[in-house]
Amino acid sequence: MDLQATGKFIKERRKAKGLTQSKLAEQLGVSEKTISKWECGNGFPDVSLMLPLCEVLEISANELLSGKILAIDEYKQQAEENLIKLKSEQERGHKFLLTLENVLGYMACVLCFTLIFVAAFVDLPIWARILLIVVGLIHLVVAIHFCLVIERDAGYYECQHCHNKYIPTYKQVLFAMHYGRTRYMKCPNCNKKSWQKKVIK
Repeated sequence: MDLQATGKFIKERRKAKGLTQSKLAEQLGVSEKTISKWECGNGFPDVSLMLPLCEVLEISANELLSGKILAIDEYKQQAEENLIKLKSEQERGHKFLLTLENVLGYMACVLCFTLIFVAAFVDLPIWARILLIVVGLIHLVVAIHFCLVIERDAGYYECQHCHNKYIPTYKQVLFAMHYGRTRYMKCPNCNKKSWQKKVIK
């Protein structure tokens, strides 16, 4: 998706409809600064704003993603290309989140064990030792929570029986036996348990 082309297209359509940035912002319930950001190619409307924006500008979502008015003969081809691009961007986002999960997990462990080590071996008052241990454990618990949320939301798990790809619940991810990114869970499609691997695609 070319943000510059899309921004220019939004600006052209807004002007063609005789709307100022402030008027368009008012209709969509966003700030004028947000409209300016879109038109400069520094951002893209949230999913919740795409259809209302298209309705105001009298364009399709496909045209918004393409950054131009589409002729009937190129509409289907452009829709397929846009879907492929969106899927590719989603996969990149999932890979980034999984990398972030690793970094967050390692950093939280290092911080927690460092604080516990300091509390155990440095000559400190008892209240300071307890405080260091509590702070370390709180950081670890919070980091584990965020890692589990990322683990649940980034990518999919694939059932080994029916090959259904799905996003499990937070509870399933939390309590499932696992090694690495493979978890022993029940598939919501076939209701069979298996060791299910995390997949991005």
